[in-house]
Amino acid sequence: MDVGIRLQSIRKLKGLSQRELAKRAGVTNSTISMIEKNSVSPSISSLKKVLGGIPMSLMEFFSLDLAVEASPPVVYRAAAQAELSRGPLSMRLVGKDHPERALAFLSVTYPPGADSGAALLVHQGEEAGILVEGRLELQVGEQIHLLESGDSYYLVAGQPHRFRNPFATPARLISAATPAHC
Repeated sequence: MDVGIRLQSIRKLKGLSQRELAKRAGVTNSTISMIEKNSVSPSISSLKKVLGGIPMSLMEFFSLDLAVEASPPVVYRAAAQAELSRGPLSMRLVGKDHPERALAFLSVTYPPGADSGAALLVHQGEEAGILVEGRLELQVGEQIHLLESGDSYYLVAGQPHRFRNPFATPARLISAATPAHC
């Protein structure tokens, strides 16, 4: 059993930072860090002291079924949403590290003059979205559609498309696609 990884998993599961656990247990931050990195192998008394900051007994520590306890998060705070884009677009992905993610759920902001790229996007699966702010052009094949705030779209596999904001105000699009392609 990897004591360091187990301690780190339980600490995170309980929502504690290394600093907070160290403070509660009456040890230094570096002690927690070194145990979690397996740089040191803690004595039973040292481990008991650290676990007292959680609080948790040695028996619980070694018998806890982390597979059951460590379920993926339900809420993804704004600061934890992965920024996928470079350049003028802001493309934020919800649940990037979710272990069973089968859906790409995105919030994309198109500043004035921005677009999704010169080439039309083509992917398998389905994609749907709703424009929550501004106006945006959606090109599907040769057709161009103007989306206004509140309008939505639904695409099926293989439909080439792109987005463009030729307007003076930013546009924000919320979309979901399967399978998760990002």
